[in-house]
Formats: sequence, C-alpha cells, structure tokens
Amino acid sequence: MELNLKNPLVFLDLETTGINVAADRIVEIALIKVLPGGKEEKKLLRINPEMPIPKHASEIHGIYDEDVKDEPTFKSVAKSLAKFIEGCDLAGYNSNRFDIPLLAEEFLRAEVDIDLKKRKFVDVQAIFHKMEKRTLAAALKFYCQEELKDAHSAMADTQATYDVLKGQLDMYENVEVEDDKGKVSVPIQNNVDALSDFSTFDRNVDFMGRIVYDENNVEVFNFGKNKGVPVEKVLKEQPGYYSWMMNGDFPLYTKKVLTAIKLRGSFNK
Repeated sequence: MELNLKNPLVFLDLETTGINVAADRIVEIALIKVLPGGKEEKKLLRINPEMPIPKHASEIHGIYDEDVKDEPTFKSVAKSLAKFIEGCDLAGYNSNRFDIPLLAEEFLRAEVDIDLKKRKFVDVQAIFHKMEKRTLAAALKFYCQEELKDAHSAMADTQATYDVLKGQLDMYENVEVEDDKGKVSVPIQNNVDALSDFSTFDRNVDFMGRIVYDENNVEVFNFGKNKGVPVEKVLKEQPGYYSWMMNGDFPLYTKKVLTAIKLRGSFNK
C-alpha cells in the first residue's frame, strides 16, 4: 500500500558515536523524502562528529575516525538539512526516542532554528512493537518477506523502515485493536496523523520525555523526586531546581523547553 500523504514524509536513520542524546554526535545520516504522489528524494551524508568514535560504536555501524576525518561537520550542513526537511513530517525506526531527539540537539548546537515539534512523527518501531513486538530485521521479514542486508548501514535501515511501514498499512488495514482501557479502534490508517498518534508512547513535551503532559494537559516532570509534579509548581517552590537542571547533563532541547515554561510561568509576573 502506498502512503496517503498531505505533507512530504521524511524517513531518517542516524549512525552515531553512541546513544547519549546530550553528548553523542551524528556520523552518518540517511534520509528518504517521500512526496505526495510517491516521488522519492534520497540524501546520504557522512559527518565529522568532531570527537573520537568509540570502538564499540564503530564495530556496530562500521564507520571509523579515518572514514569521517575529511567529511563536513554537522554545523556546515545543518542549513541544507533543515531546508531538505522543511515542511515535512518525519518517520523512522525508534526515531521518537532517539533519532529525532539527537537530530534536534545537533540543530541546536549548530544554532539553526528549526521547530521540529510542529511536525508529525511516525515511529515504525512503536507500531511494530505494539502490533508484533519484534526487531527491524524481523519486521522486514514479517511484513515484506525479505531479509535485511547490510544491517546498521544507514541507507539500508532507512529503506527497510520505509518498506516496513507500507507492509504494515497492508497487513493492518481495517484491523481492530483494543487498548489497555478497553477501547476498540482501527488505529492503522493510511494517513500520517493517525500513524503519528498510534506510534507515540508518551505525551512528551521535550523529545526525551523528561517533561510530559498529564491527563489534564499540564506539563509535569517525568523523573526523579518531582515525577508527576507540575513544572511550574516545582520552579515556584524549588527555585534551585531550574539551575540544577540547566547545569546538569540534560539535553539542550529539554533545557530549552524548561526555560520556555519558566519564562511563561505566572510566578514570574
């Protein structure tokens, strides 16, 4: 089944120096832009991360320091990447929890102003895990009857993710699902709004889910001693908490969201 799109949808996959969103960097990025009507545009870039690539990371994706020493930095390509995904929704495999948060961090480091929160996100892994609970290689075999070759190659993984989503649309067309509250629906529909809603586990305010919306759409902390407590309440009653987070090892985007809430807060008036 081909995708029913209102906006272009960009599938992406990152190979990185590690899995710490706040500290690690991109070494390769692959993008497949699917336009309404089905036309595709592909972009593959190696990136100099401006830091050594740990051995364990290189052993996974096969990219070593020597391979990227003469490649452009993210900052030098950030504007062209931002233009490539301008006006597009985003999709990937585990992208809501890793690729998109890390990409947002890189744009902030490069001082390129791009508001990714305005986009719709489709996480193919989340759909897969909710429906079948397996891996990307298993997903490709299950939905497309194909073997994943060159696993952990950014373009191979990105192509597989695109193919899996189309297979999911075919397999789950008109399939009813009962959620944990007993509500029955047909969640897999050929539109990005529905897919984005279904593939989102948490109602995150920041990408990493340190701050989330509660059932009343109030921003609350999602970790530590203040878990479940409204952010504005914590900032009002524990003024040092803001400084602790701003000086701590939290992603830049989390700090940006926290600062926006602080500046907006009624306790500042």
